[in-house]
Amino acid sequence: MSESTQAPDAGLESGGPPRWKIIGPGLVVAATGVGAADMVATLVAGSQYGYALLWAVILGVILKIVLVEGAGRYTLATGKTIFEGWKSLGKWTTWYFGPYIIIWGFVYGATAMSSAALPLAALIPGVDLKIWAVIMGLLGFVMVWFGRYQVFEKITAVLVGIMFVTVVGLAVIAVPNVPEMLKGLIPMIPSGGVVYTLALAGGVGGTITLAAYGYWLREKGWYSPKWMRVMRIDNSMAYVMTGIFVIAMLIVGAEVVRSAGVAISGGDEGLLELSDVLKEKYGAVVGNGFLVGFWAASFSSIIGVWNGVSLMFADFWGHMRKRPANHPDTMTGGKYFKFYVLWLTFPPMLLFLLDKPIALILAYGVLGALFMPFLAVTLLGLLNGHRIPKQWANRWHTNTALAITAILFIILGVQQLYKALSPLWAG
Repeated sequence: MSESTQAPDAGLESGGPPRWKIIGPGLVVAATGVGAADMVATLVAGSQYGYALLWAVILGVILKIVLVEGAGRYTLATGKTIFEGWKSLGKWTTWYFGPYIIIWGFVYGATAMSSAALPLAALIPGVDLKIWAVIMGLLGFVMVWFGRYQVFEKITAVLVGIMFVTVVGLAVIAVPNVPEMLKGLIPMIPSGGVVYTLALAGGVGGTITLAAYGYWLREKGWYSPKWMRVMRIDNSMAYVMTGIFVIAMLIVGAEVVRSAGVAISGGDEGLLELSDVLKEKYGAVVGNGFLVGFWAASFSSIIGVWNGVSLMFADFWGHMRKRPANHPDTMTGGKYFKFYVLWLTFPPMLLFLLDKPIALILAYGVLGALFMPFLAVTLLGLLNGHRIPKQWANRWHTNTALAITAILFIILGVQQLYKALSPLWAG
């Protein structure tokens, strides 16, 4: 597929006043960011601490709104991509981002395919997990390789609908304890809960796809300050929906898993264990329905990353090859975009046949731990000073919020870095 250098909805720019629609880039970035790992983290936190960390979930939603709004505001105010902005901060950003996006894509491709395969293997156990993983990768590949942004956006909306109905519906069935939830709005860290508090505040919905928001704005046809208000509504409403989804998982952890007295695994398998608990408590329909929601959350991350991060890579490699802005090679369907879609899909399938390559997993963990701090710190640089028109620069309160976000992600990053490097001193 090859598209013109003009954004798909470019005609909107010359039309009437911009209008917000519920299905937009914000919904895409929010859906892509929330995957199985986030569901498990919230579920475990709910099962161990009840509603005590509800405030951390809400804080996390606010932080993501600040980060993604910053990425979107930079793109709309300057007409530049986030990578162009990073490049203006110095060569160090390119030296970090280049290796990161290559290694991250290789390992994430296998992780994402396996995650989407798990619930399908549980629903239809006659088919091997690895076969399901390959099918999920190929399905995502075909949708992104041949599909236009508008189609991708609509598919994401359907997946979000499935996630929302299954998980929020489950929370309703579980009957939340409202007085306890209200207590959970008071900030406190339970004994031994520092890691979960940080993970919920900073980790849920936080991946490289936050930085892809500006590229999806361009694909949507929102690419000038005229769309600033619409972008802010789009971003806020999407993360409010994410917040509701994550709170629903916290309720399930607190009301279902905790009352069942079972321990849920930390990996994606924890969601399969939850399905077993649900079948025992509510019957096969509810348990299998949750597996469908688990699949929708995982598969939305596949197509979101295959599309958004491929756009980021295409922009990065276009600059390395000194291509002008909006060159066909760097856009959706261009050769750099297609290379990265291939890179995400086929080389990672080799990991299904190999034992875990320790060096690769180590590099993935180290670079991944640094990305969110990298995004938060660079946004502070891009949204102040000469790099952005004065009227769209940060105000003091935005700088304060972004600085708090940066500090949180640096703490989280150091923690994840320690975890990633632990095999070195574990022998």
